[in-house]
Amino acid sequence: QVQLIESGGGLVQAGGSLRLSCAASGRTFGNYAMGWFRQAPEKEREFVAAVSWSGPGTYYADSLKGRFTISRENAKKVYLQMNSLKPEDTAVYYCAAGRWSRSSDSYNYWGQGTQVTVSS
Repeated sequence: QVQLIESGGGLVQAGGSLRLSCAASGRTFGNYAMGWFRQAPEKEREFVAAVSWSGPGTYYADSLKGRFTISRENAKKVYLQMNSLKPEDTAVYYCAAGRWSRSSDSYNYWGQGTQVTVSS
């Protein structure tokens, strides 16, 4: 069974940092791009960042460049470092594996999500 499991979410004050982790089990995702998406209450799921299967290539939502950093440790782990967090970053964050894209439709495997709450 393929699973993506996120961790590292929580409650943080505005201006703080969090590091999200995503671990894959059941198979490796060496040939897949890995992405992070988020969904705030009553909003659509939106692209956050993606990293290519080989690691060096990264892609960010324009509004998040400079504050968020995606990295990949190997074929089974990916991270999202989030700095200078704002209340509008509050959302459920999802890890996904699939084709290199900013569209959620391109990702075949999804984690269950981890809640990030930023207080003002």
